[in-house]
Amino acid sequence: MASYRLLRLTSFLRRELSEKQVCIHNTLILWSAQAVLVTALIGEPSTKRRNVVINIPSQLSSINKGLHLCFYKNGIQITAQRSEKKAETKMNVQPKTGHEKIKDTFKKPGLGQQRKCSNTLERWLVRPLKCSNVTEESSSQKNEEAVFQSTSTLLLDKKNAEESSVSAIDEDTQPLTPQDLDHHQPQSPASTESGFTQKNSHDEEELEKQAASSSEGSAKKPHKITDFFSLPSSQRLPVKRRRPDVPSQEADRGKKMKPADVKWMGTPISELNRKPECGGTLPPLKDIPGQHTVLIRTDLLKKDEVPVPYPSKFIDVWDNVHVRMPCSSKNIIPVEDQESQNLESRSRWEQIKKTLTKKPTNADELTKAILKHSASPAKNGDTSALHSYCTKVLDPDAVEHLFDSLLPDMMQLALSVSELCTKPIPLLKRGASHSVTMSQEQVACLLANAFFCTFPQRDFREYCNYPDFNFFRLFKGSSSKKMEKLKTLMCYFKTVTQQRPTGLVTFSRRKLEKPPNWKSSKTLLTKLHITCEGTIEDDGYGMLQVDFANKFVGGGVIGAGLVQEEIRFLINPELIVSRLFTEALDDNECLVVTGTQQFSKYTGYSETYKWSGSYQDTTPRDAWQRKCTEIVAIDALKFKHFLEQFHLSKINRELNKAFCGFSHPEEKSPNLAAVATGNWGCGVFGGDTRLKALIQMLAAAEAGRDVAYFTFGDSQLMTDVHNMHSFLTQRNISVGEVYHLLGQYYSLVCRSSLTQRPDVGLYSFIYSQVSSYEAPDESN
Repeated sequence: MASYRLLRLTSFLRRELSEKQVCIHNTLILWSAQAVLVTALIGEPSTKRRNVVINIPSQLSSINKGLHLCFYKNGIQITAQRSEKKAETKMNVQPKTGHEKIKDTFKKPGLGQQRKCSNTLERWLVRPLKCSNVTEESSSQKNEEAVFQSTSTLLLDKKNAEESSVSAIDEDTQPLTPQDLDHHQPQSPASTESGFTQKNSHDEEELEKQAASSSEGSAKKPHKITDFFSLPSSQRLPVKRRRPDVPSQEADRGKKMKPADVKWMGTPISELNRKPECGGTLPPLKDIPGQHTVLIRTDLLKKDEVPVPYPSKFIDVWDNVHVRMPCSSKNIIPVEDQESQNLESRSRWEQIKKTLTKKPTNADELTKAILKHSASPAKNGDTSALHSYCTKVLDPDAVEHLFDSLLPDMMQLALSVSELCTKPIPLLKRGASHSVTMSQEQVACLLANAFFCTFPQRDFREYCNYPDFNFFRLFKGSSSKKMEKLKTLMCYFKTVTQQRPTGLVTFSRRKLEKPPNWKSSKTLLTKLHITCEGTIEDDGYGMLQVDFANKFVGGGVIGAGLVQEEIRFLINPELIVSRLFTEALDDNECLVVTGTQQFSKYTGYSETYKWSGSYQDTTPRDAWQRKCTEIVAIDALKFKHFLEQFHLSKINRELNKAFCGFSHPEEKSPNLAAVATGNWGCGVFGGDTRLKALIQMLAAAEAGRDVAYFTFGDSQLMTDVHNMHSFLTQRNISVGEVYHLLGQYYSLVCRSSLTQRPDVGLYSFIYSQVSSYEAPDESN
């Protein structure tokens, strides 16, 4: 029937028009007839013609006028107005989305009309008429489409200056805009790092849901592919698009917020708490058995004076709960008697004293002296790094100073261990909270003994959970990293031997007894300052500074490692002493070190690390004569597979670990300094930077601290984290609510992901979920 009408219409028009006009308008007449046919069959235009007003003329005169609209400019305005009026009364050309708004009135298509149009269209699309010349028809349709596009554009420009002309490119290939998301369903953008790709199967599911909602009240029937054409183009789901991790309603604003010169975002760092300004009054320093061991005379503690060791005489203890000192009488080694050739037990400390009282004159004598009193497994140890440092790295003047002055002073400092470290040093064991406070001079004495490798070899079975402390591994190999490490440490020894330090350092192992109830927490996020410039140690002065630690604190500082933790332990070498008595950290434990001093400057990272000279640390001291530098060592989990870190059990572990490091129950929130942190647990540990940033913000909020976050040059991460923090704080999203979203992300996205990294990024998911909560119910 449709074909019959088309033939009659074409024939009638050709008889009425002149031969020239027919020749000119032949293609247009055929296309218009096709448009009329499609419109009559499906009750709506195709997507590319959604803005074009189509007339169904009842008289030949109206057809003539419609044709002249395409070619005569003078008659456009008048005819367009007529066509618009007729379109309003004769045809509804809007896409079918359930209720359709036309001139402030709503119309719902009838049940019979829906069935008729859908069935007819299905037959027309799925079973088209056979054509003898397919190639010819295809090229003809392309030409017709081009003519129709130009004609439609001309009409639209006159009808509505604000509307754009219809593009020849299908709208499904165009990127979505934030306006698309705002005007239709909320849909969050994907992260730059972990942006998502919409799968075809996902698209079909969404289309089925939308078709179901749009056909409410109509008869139930199976969904078909033809339902896709009834959706507005802006509601069709994108395929394989990536968008930045920015909330849709803030996407344009984010572009303005982040010009090339923006280096920080959020709260100005000057508004965050720092010590000593924010700190409360410290209680008197005293030794508390079982809680706090103090190795100096607290009654004689004065500013700018070297603390006095306590007690005055060395207490010799050799057990499994205290550090076994090199000067202990129990520190013995078997020695072969030259006369009887029998093995005799002799004091190792006596042999050490004989060796260290002889001043070495060259690298060979130095390395022999270190190996002479070493335990048997280390006698054949490699000391090529130390040898190369003395012979190849240092210039002649530096070599002369090393052997004439620095090494003798270090030897004397090491030999004074029985006078300086007189009180037994407790081991900071797993499962117990305990603190040790000692003087900086006592720390220097212990480190000098570590340099000459005087501490007794630890039994592996008994001390398998403790890091090594003697510098044997530092002296091995000949890598450039070892040379830079030795430069940094020798700078420290030069400083402390030339001028005795006067401060104290406290090492506190803390155990989290009861973790927070993250699920029910009503706490809101605190302030955030985030920057892509600066460092934790420089710009985070006076704050609680995070050490991205290994569970064996210090990591590879005396080995091959040279990343964030190792660098911090090198420029603040007093941190290395913690390796002497700190057992490996448990999941609910951390180590807080207060009072260490920075002695060196540096540049680079890992392979590019370079010592760049001595550093004058002007950080003020607290009432206990400690530098107001508080460093917390928290070890993150290492992930082999990216998705496992999103499991709620792993998130709980990281939240509790961070909270253990950030919390300080003894102090009120206004007295707490901000947390200075960064990409904790990322890099070689495999952590996702955006997840780790969110975890630290939640833990800091629960602990009552603000956050200063350093992205180490990653400006995109800076923008993403800031936008997420703003998004959550502006909506008063609590810690518990974010925790719930993290659980949802794993259940709905990660668990069903078939790839190593999910298609939907974490921040994208949060934006989408929160936005869907806020979206009004259109059915109401």
